[in-house]
Amino acid sequence: MTSLFTGRKAGTADRAAVPLSPLLRLLVLTQLAFNIGFFAVLPFLSEHLGQGIGMAGWLVGFVLGLRTFSQQGLFVVGGALADRYGVRPVVLAGCGLRIAGFVWLGFAERTWAVVAAVLLIGFAAALFSPAVESEVARQAVLWEEAGGGDRTRVLALFTVAGQAGAFVGPLLGALLLAVDFRTACLAGAGVFVLVLAGHAWLLPQHIPGRARVRAKGGARLLLRNRRFLALCCAYGAYLLAYNQLYLALPAEVERAAGSQAPLAWLFALSSLLVVTAQLPVTRWAGERLAPRRSMVAGLALVAAGFAVVAVARPAGWTGAGGLVPAAGFVVLLTLGQMLVAPVARAWVPDLAEDGRLGLYTGALSSVSGLIVLAGSSATGLLLDSGLPAAVPWLVLAAVPLVAAGMLPRRA
Repeated sequence: MTSLFTGRKAGTADRAAVPLSPLLRLLVLTQLAFNIGFFAVLPFLSEHLGQGIGMAGWLVGFVLGLRTFSQQGLFVVGGALADRYGVRPVVLAGCGLRIAGFVWLGFAERTWAVVAAVLLIGFAAALFSPAVESEVARQAVLWEEAGGGDRTRVLALFTVAGQAGAFVGPLLGALLLAVDFRTACLAGAGVFVLVLAGHAWLLPQHIPGRARVRAKGGARLLLRNRRFLALCCAYGAYLLAYNQLYLALPAEVERAAGSQAPLAWLFALSSLLVVTAQLPVTRWAGERLAPRRSMVAGLALVAAGFAVVAVARPAGWTGAGGLVPAAGFVVLLTLGQMLVAPVARAWVPDLAEDGRLGLYTGALSSVSGLIVLAGSSATGLLLDSGLPAAVPWLVLAAVPLVAAGMLPRRA
């Protein structure tokens, strides 16, 4: 059995193993709590807006898009604020705004109130997430330098914690919806009250080694950093491919099964794979592959997932047999994610200027999010183009391969 916070097998005498610091443990558990609170509410938001409040379909989509923009698009702002003012005030402010946003959403009944609450919820994440993620990456580098092992193991543990929260959160929300949506919102707010209290007590006022940057000009340096921008483009292309879990996969499942009911099982399969296999896969890759090769291998697996559906699609299989290619796609895509995501985050500290890690961590999400936003529209047109069945999936298979070519040449 693998210890959660040491990264070694229980019962072995691995002298190189170094326990995670109390700060790292706090930040990893923070990600778990963040996602439990978030996913207890957000998966049920669209149904609440449409049926509970009576919004038109286009308006529901608009509100959900605003939430994504206010979160991913503003990550770079939260990261820059963390560099300037430190992790603690930014995380605490984000938690406070998330509490206010969930409470407001629970009581909002008019469109303007719903929009304002959703924007507040998204901006809250744009504050605390890049602050937490950048500090996890910095602490992972320190852990690596202390002889703890490859830094990607820490980032993988962070991913597992987030995925576990994303798995537990909807289950909690589904139970609370037996009462009503407001109860789910208040419960989500309650989770963040606990997170706020825990961080006010445990998060240091000043984290040793993290200098606050007062000087301006960080954005100009970032835009001139070609290697970092190359990583952003490659990661954005990967995210565009991964986003097909929510665009191309539902269409394929409905074609094969006649409904989207099997989607829940496929998403559960993906979550289960991440929770159970992420740490062993990261350990295996860290011992055998350099960062660039790990990302290339992961992108190749993602491309193979699309290719599986492309090869099977002309046969037009339906029923249980027709879902086999979709399941293969989910498995290969998730395995690729395990190789790509932790390494990309672990690579950022090597590309960022001193004191700018928050800015760069936020920019990785913001730039990648813009690529996904632009690419998703093109993907929708491709899927509706009326081309032969295999062509859209072959085009999508080329996206991660192009991403592999974008990666910086030096790790």
